[in-house]
Amino acid sequence: MAEALGLLVPLLAFGVAWAVTWRCCRPGSWLHFLDQPNERSLHATAVPRTGGVGVMAGVAVAGLLVGASGGLAGPLLAALGGALALAGLGLMDDRRSLPARVRFLAQMLAAGVFLAFAAPAGGGMAIALLLIGLVWMANLYNFMDGSDGLAGGMALFGFATLGVAAAIAGQAPLALLCAGIAAAAAGFLCFNFHPARIFMGDVGSVPLGFLAGALGIAGYEAGIWPLWFPLLVFSPFIVDASVTLLRRALRGEKVWQAHRNHYYQRMVRMGIGHRGTALRAYLLMAGTGGTALVALPMGFSLQCGIITMWSFTYLILGWLIDRAWRRHESVEGHRP
Repeated sequence: MAEALGLLVPLLAFGVAWAVTWRCCRPGSWLHFLDQPNERSLHATAVPRTGGVGVMAGVAVAGLLVGASGGLAGPLLAALGGALALAGLGLMDDRRSLPARVRFLAQMLAAGVFLAFAAPAGGGMAIALLLIGLVWMANLYNFMDGSDGLAGGMALFGFATLGVAAAIAGQAPLALLCAGIAAAAAGFLCFNFHPARIFMGDVGSVPLGFLAGALGIAGYEAGIWPLWFPLLVFSPFIVDASVTLLRRALRGEKVWQAHRNHYYQRMVRMGIGHRGTALRAYLLMAGTGGTALVALPMGFSLQCGIITMWSFTYLILGWLIDRAWRRHESVEGHRP
């Protein structure tokens, strides 16, 4: 039964995500909301932005199957419920823009409800930090959803890695749910890899970021992994978004305003393109996920060594991209 469910969950999640995303691509669909290009966009033509409906439909099917097996309760149920609620809000935001305070309050509520079910150890300060972390994960994933194949790829690699770790630990419900999320992302990627026929939109990016944080905390509370594990797995997104936000804040810029200064955006604009940027990001995602899995059963000192290695890797990558960007701007500035 467990083996059959292990195949059924990802297969159905992929199939539902693929079918719903295909439908959202059709001009006759009521979910065919177009994302119009502007000065901050990386695309030049109008593209539908409701691909996240397909992703979350696949995630919902995975949740129903896991729930039918009796494995969806407590923190996992709260994580899935919060993500689906944020998906509904994101769909409304994609249709007609909602005030930022409404989105923020909804994210705080979803994070608070999840933490109430997860009951993390530690005092009020620890819970406050986890609450902020969950809201930041939801938003940073949205910030990073700006290039063909990028956000879907992070979901595929990230949740697949969490699923493998949960399966090794014998935590079948969490493993199945993560496998379903990864499979749903793969179904969406069939239409989102360059040249993208559809974008994810807030309906998909915000709940996926929330799920990355919530399931990371759920696995930690269940004793499956330490907190550094999900942070390393999703570090390609966490580092880019966090460093970019900090640098913009230090320059006195409006950090919540749309822009094109993320490292992945610079790579696209420098001529690497959407496909090249996505493929390079996939290598990075596979590297962080793979080494995180390898480090998980190791001793503390070796784990610290791997985390330090990735810290230096990100410093070097950031320096290389910054240097290449300065050269690009210099060339562009001298063009007639």
